[in-house]
Amino acid sequence: MILALAVVVLAAASCDKGEQPAAKSALDVIKARTSIRAFTGEKLSEEQINTLLDAAMAAPTASNIQPWRFVVITDEDVKAGLYEGERHKSTVTTAGAVIIVCGETTRLRRPHGDAEAEPEVVPNNFWYEDCSAATENLLLAATALDLGAVWLSCYPNEKSVERIKTYLGLPATVCPLAIVPVGYPAENPEPKQKWDSEKIHYNRW
Repeated sequence: MILALAVVVLAAASCDKGEQPAAKSALDVIKARTSIRAFTGEKLSEEQINTLLDAAMAAPTASNIQPWRFVVITDEDVKAGLYEGERHKSTVTTAGAVIIVCGETTRLRRPHGDAEAEPEVVPNNFWYEDCSAATENLLLAATALDLGAVWLSCYPNEKSVERIKTYLGLPATVCPLAIVPVGYPAENPEPKQKWDSEKIHYNRW
């Protein structure tokens, strides 16, 4: 799936700019991804944003529930108020767009699998796992498009969750998981080398 993701986002980027896609494998994209916290301020096109979201929605999801919901912020005033007075403000205000990855925390289920029964609302206990996978896809897609992005955490910090829910007017059952500023990088940090054989165990601990 990741290989297909790399091919799709690269093809989309080349079509948008009228260029041939560079040879960039899925593993190249994974190893090149790093957190970018400074951006040029240049806006993203609608095609770029849709490509990022399409990649995010290609993530695995338990029972194919697809609980992810996205709030895309491009308005300068809305971006400015997202982290008013906090240390992440310059990161979000210089980004070309800020994508809030949210999850629907409930789902409909028919009792005992009865196809004739009226569906009932139950908790979706896997929403944050599905949305984490979607967030990682989003970060990889940004790298494949030669953009930068960073995962700013929200859930499960209750203070952050409530602040973002209130600021964006999210429904009661929708929870913000991650805040992802994305745009053209104004910095070029080297990806961290994270390979550590001591963290690997085979068959048993």
